[in-house]
Amino acid sequence: MDVLEESDEEGEPRTTGGKKKRTMSYVAKIDQLESLISDIGVMHYPEPYQQNTAKERTMLQYAENFRQQYEYLYPDRKPLLLSPLNECKMQKFVSTTLRPTLLNHKELYTWKGCATFVSDFLIVDSLDLITEVPSYLFASTTILKCQKGNSFDFSTLLCSILLGVGYDAYCVSGYATKEICLMDETKEICPLLQEDDKNKKKEIMPPVKKYTVKPVRELQSKFEINQEARRRAEKILDDEQKQKDYEEMINNVRFDLGDPVKWEYMLPSENQEIVVPDSYEYLDEGEDDDEKDVEKIFDMPPSWAQQIVIPAKDIETRCPKGEKIIQYKKANLEKYAPYLNIDGMVKRLIEYEDIECTSFLKVTEWYANRRDNLEKIERNMKTRTITEYFRNGRHLALRKHVFRSSEPETDRTMKFNGKLRVDGLMSRVETPTEMIGKFRDRPDFLIYRHTVFAKRLKKVKLPGASHSNYRTILKIIERFARNRKKPAHQDVAEQIFLITSEHVQLTYHREDDRITAVKREFILPPNLMQKDDQEVNMDQIVMTFEVDPLVKPCKNVVLYQTMIGLLKAQTTSMQAVRDSEHEVREILKDRAAERRANELTISVYDTERNEKAKEHRRTQMRIEEEQRLRRAEEEVDYLAPFLARLGQPKKITKKVAMTLRSDCLADMKQRLIDKANLIQSRFEKEALELQNKQQWYQQNQISMTKEDEQAYLSYCSEAMFRIHILELRLNKHKERAPTRYLALEDKIRKDSRLAKKLKDC
Repeated sequence: MDVLEESDEEGEPRTTGGKKKRTMSYVAKIDQLESLISDIGVMHYPEPYQQNTAKERTMLQYAENFRQQYEYLYPDRKPLLLSPLNECKMQKFVSTTLRPTLLNHKELYTWKGCATFVSDFLIVDSLDLITEVPSYLFASTTILKCQKGNSFDFSTLLCSILLGVGYDAYCVSGYATKEICLMDETKEICPLLQEDDKNKKKEIMPPVKKYTVKPVRELQSKFEINQEARRRAEKILDDEQKQKDYEEMINNVRFDLGDPVKWEYMLPSENQEIVVPDSYEYLDEGEDDDEKDVEKIFDMPPSWAQQIVIPAKDIETRCPKGEKIIQYKKANLEKYAPYLNIDGMVKRLIEYEDIECTSFLKVTEWYANRRDNLEKIERNMKTRTITEYFRNGRHLALRKHVFRSSEPETDRTMKFNGKLRVDGLMSRVETPTEMIGKFRDRPDFLIYRHTVFAKRLKKVKLPGASHSNYRTILKIIERFARNRKKPAHQDVAEQIFLITSEHVQLTYHREDDRITAVKREFILPPNLMQKDDQEVNMDQIVMTFEVDPLVKPCKNVVLYQTMIGLLKAQTTSMQAVRDSEHEVREILKDRAAERRANELTISVYDTERNEKAKEHRRTQMRIEEEQRLRRAEEEVDYLAPFLARLGQPKKITKKVAMTLRSDCLADMKQRLIDKANLIQSRFEKEALELQNKQQWYQQNQISMTKEDEQAYLSYCSEAMFRIHILELRLNKHKERAPTRYLALEDKIRKDSRLAKKLKDC
């Protein structure tokens, strides 16, 4: 608990008014208490809220005695917060307001999670007089209901949760800056920005090689450099001095509660040993052991507050009404509950260039429960770029997308999860005239593909894009990793396809003991793949640079086969480029549709939002109701229609019983006969129709087409299937009919209403 207090020149706290001013302040606090209670509304509080037990009254006497001694010894200090009023205007000892509670939420099992929840869930309601302690202190359950409170309410709730988790937590009322007391964070840097600074990796400078061209010297003023270094040194010294002063102030604060010089106990525990300094030994002279035991008899009464209960819905909603805005230095942080926004946004950080927060610098938005796996969007207002981040599981394994325009053939960068892609693509950088792709772990050892396109005169829009409207390819550069299964002079490191000039340039990998590599350039003859008998002079179309002048020249047959393979590779590479262009357009098309839809995913365990789960529950309830009605129908009296025919006789005689028996059996027999006749008639009808169809086929077989014959065969197959089913049903009915008839006869014989009358029959 933080309270801002004024101090004199010696550092001791002092009051700023006399007794009259303190009385007026107390009246103001009572008025504030009445207002706050009216805001909370009428509540039915349990008995411990409305009255004190004998033990609590004794505790209040201890507290009052302690307060009087404190004011006598330190008349210039601020009053202590010992016995504030609760919701029912009852005085309660301040420590009994704490109610340690272990909540069944995994988010509240760590101190950081507890602190974050309390900070998000409550609204700051600062004290009217920030230099005075409050005269009231509500239970944590009341604070959770109204979702607002001062620093004392924040501390009480947080300490209760931390104690329930198992932390050794305390509430301390002391001194703090005005910004802390008013929860003013406009001078603080946003924690999210601090995390970003920590996560930024230092750029790894490439090693300086011995034989490299030195960069051009940058002409700088030595005087300006020295002045800048002096300013940095002064700033470092100033920061070190502030840190040193801060550390000395922590070291001066002693949290050894057993030190009687720094701390004064109110209720010592039985296991507590009080260490008395040598200068205070005279206090122990003449003190009996019995008098020491008297102080250890009374212990603090239990908490009067109810157990803290936080529903899972409040844990999810967090902020009051599901949203909260926090203003930091040059930044605003907005927090939202899941599913509050239709686009799934749960957090937004707006960064500004100036302190007044008028000029936008960057906007970062975090999302959750998106079907497109969108995780974060960064909009840089300076560079006019948009960066989208995606979670794993997205189509084509897209992880990051940096762009300025949603139109194709514009500047953009895409990064993928290469482990989840068949082609091993890691990144793709595109401009209007170039496309660069980087790969990993491919069977062909391809690691890099750079494509150069001809410049378009008109831009291509996404809706009208088609496969035939691709850019003209001028050049394709491909680089490969080292394949140790091949000799270096046969393992291609780079191949360049000059499409328009029909040249192919090859650079092989360098041998370990060489500083240069073998190079070849092919001049492709026109229409080489279309003429099998074309004569080719390899000496005129192949230029080779050999590292070793003594090596035997490559045979023309090998060079010709290499050229043919390069032609096929060129075709494959061009198709791969077209596929990449098509994939980019598909991604842009999908993203445009996803931005319009803003579709969110709902867990199957979220029964309140999941419409499918609701429909499933409704279906289950309907099925259960149908089963209940079916059981009720089965329980209907089977003799009811026959009793109605006889005029509902009040007494069943032997004659009536025999009539009921004969009518019931006759009705069953007739229904069985009718069902058999129905099945038989359907069987005969299907057989007759099949016979007529067969006769028609015999008459028109010669002039029938293949389609008619196929239709006839299909009809015969279906008709035979129906006839077979009807035959099975008829045979099954004939087998079951006697059994059902005998079962009904047995049921009538055992019926309690007819059994005695039909016993002699």
